[in-house]
Amino acid sequence: MQIMRNGLDTGPGPADWFTGAVFIDTIAAPAQGSRIGAACVHFTPGARTAWHTHPHGQTIWVSEGVGLCRRRGGPIEVIRPGDRVFFEPGEGHWHGAARNRLMTHVAMQQADEEGNVVTWGDHVSDAEYGEAPSIAG
Repeated sequence: MQIMRNGLDTGPGPADWFTGAVFIDTIAAPAQGSRIGAACVHFTPGARTAWHTHPHGQTIWVSEGVGLCRRRGGPIEVIRPGDRVFFEPGEGHWHGAARNRLMTHVAMQQADEEGNVVTWGDHVSDAEYGEAPSIAG
């Protein structure tokens, strides 16, 4: 058993990966035989990821607020606390906060044989994000 005391600071989400203010708390990083990566990601209203894929898929679990997610070619879906979303391996997608709400989720993914957990693509345009349904409550 290993207990890893919290010593990492919350870090800003890189501008290459996100639009808007996003903050990341690392939970687990692939290392020493483990291929699991996980992070608690905090999105301010309107903030979102760029389009991206994961070699072995990704699960997000919403812990707070109201969010949005979309797979390429699909509709924008509203997600709320307790919702779990699984994105298939190689499925292009994005996720983030609703326009008027914060959203926090835990993101979990597995690294491939080279240690890669994600491939980043283009930013989600304001027009794409603007297709989101109205959020009530």
